Amino acid sequence: MESFLLPKFNKVNFYINFIKLKINFIYICINITTHVMQKPKLPTACPSCSNTLNVSQLTCPSCSTQVSGNFTLPSLVRLPEEDQAFILQFFLTSGSLKEMASIMGISYPTVRNRLDDLIEKVKANTPKD
Repeated sequence: MESFLLPKFNKVNFYINFIKLKINFIYICINITTHVMQKPKLPTACPSCSNTLNVSQLTCPSCSTQVSGNFTLPSLVRLPEEDQAFILQFFLTSGSLKEMASIMGISYPTVRNRLDDLIEKVKANTPKD
């Protein structure tokens, strides 16, 4: 009977990789926060009645051309910032829930449940044609 030896678990490398993942996650969070803080937040709900707002005017920052109308906000824009950040992280990890769980320091099932909740939110907020 052959004996297979497994490589010895290296705690130092494990902790170094764990710290690198945490640093990457913090870096991404700082970039998202900095990006959000630099631009005024787009209001998505009416401050008076809490109904969803529509866009009525768009302006080109280069030539000041203006377009007026009644445009609905895309479903993803109407989500809270934390949900948008989750979707951005999902995109940046190429849809790898395992990698997201590792970066965020939470379990895979927790990430999966959060994604499922977001999918339901987007479905509920997407107008049917």
